[in-house]
Amino acid sequence: MKFLKTKSYHQDEQKWFAVDASAKKLGRLAARVAIILQGKHKPHYTPHADLGDCVVVYNLQDIVCTSKDKIYYRHSGRMGSLKQRTFAEQMQISPESVFRLAVKRMLKNTPLGRDMLRKLKCYAGDHTHSAQQPKELVFNDSDIQA
Repeated sequence: MKFLKTKSYHQDEQKWFAVDASAKKLGRLAARVAIILQGKHKPHYTPHADLGDCVVVYNLQDIVCTSKDKIYYRHSGRMGSLKQRTFAEQMQISPESVFRLAVKRMLKNTPLGRDMLRKLKCYAGDHTHSAQQPKELVFNDSDIQA
């Protein structure tokens, strides 16, 4: 009798991708970036291993959100310290945190998800990762083109 062997994939060399976020919708772009961070775009995707690639997202100050009543909350843990900001106020303060939070909520809430989130680099303007030679990704409405 011939037995099948289970293949276990491990992280090989990570690729770097760059995404221009100008005039893109926040949720759609965050969902596609989360897929790349998890490694679901690879044929040897494994749920329990970090096989994803690094993603650099730049020009986040021009990102678009369709929801006009989006509110960001934060709480220090003390009574009466709940603070809130609208999407426009949060974008003026830190557009990087808006996008990072959107991607974070699409990843696993485990140490593996935190490792995936470390591979996301967000910039309001131009990025500084030209030494890694990132491959430019262009997202269309229906598919991913590299």
